[in-house]
Amino acid sequence: MPTRERVQALIAQVQANRFVEAIEDFYTEDASMQENLGAKRVGRATLVAHERAMLGRNRVNTLGGEFLIDGDTVIIHWRFEITDGGGRRYALEELAHQRWHGDRIAEERFYYDPGQLAGRT
Repeated sequence: MPTRERVQALIAQVQANRFVEAIEDFYTEDASMQENLGAKRVGRATLVAHERAMLGRNRVNTLGGEFLIDGDTVIIHWRFEITDGGGRRYALEELAHQRWHGDRIAEERFYYDPGQLAGRT
């Protein structure tokens, strides 16, 4: 079960834009991530590779990270400002629904309105 301090440490790392390190430090070896209803990505190495590829195409600034904990379940409200490779900027708000195993994330699903991605300025 995650402690409040452990979740706060995860959030601090993401707010410092240390996304790859957060996956390496806070996810189980066989962790999975899923975007809305998309296909699951499985395995920490896969999650790290996907994150590195995304960061190679975008600059991301983390603006928020409020959270709730209920046993092994954590919900984080993230707010990001993203600049893509073409210089277009947009805001993304999402909820991350996480299932923790001990002090690491085993499963995570992101919920957001895909229309936010179409609204790039």
